[in-house]
Amino acid sequence: MKLRQIVEIIQGTLLFETDLEKEIPCGGAADLMSDVLALVEPGAILLTGLCNPQVVRTAEMADISGIIFVRGKQPMPETVALAQEKGIPLMTTNLPMFEACGRLHQAGLPSCDISCRIPWRTAEGASEEKPAP
Repeated sequence: MKLRQIVEIIQGTLLFETDLEKEIPCGGAADLMSDVLALVEPGAILLTGLCNPQVVRTAEMADISGIIFVRGKQPMPETVALAQEKGIPLMTTNLPMFEACGRLHQAGLPSCDISCRIPWRTAEGASEEKPAP
């Protein structure tokens, strides 16, 4: 899905000019940056309510293609400046995280949460017995 489509679907606002034709393969949502590092695939769009510069630093480390701030949250100016410097698009939406994720998924953007592919979890999300360490 193109970044342009994502902005439209979530009724988002870009925080600075960027390439709206960028292809986004999947999406993930988290407020814990440790979850982002552990579970979100490179190239993803990240939906979060966390607005500090650490989000951009984490996105850079995880090779995330863009960040959406949910619930009308506005990032600090230093967060925007860092994202511009790193070339990571930022946008905001007034939608809650659950609804923004739902709209994107319904429009065809798949989840890229790699925990869905952990062997002891089924596609339906029900757990089988976890293997011993």
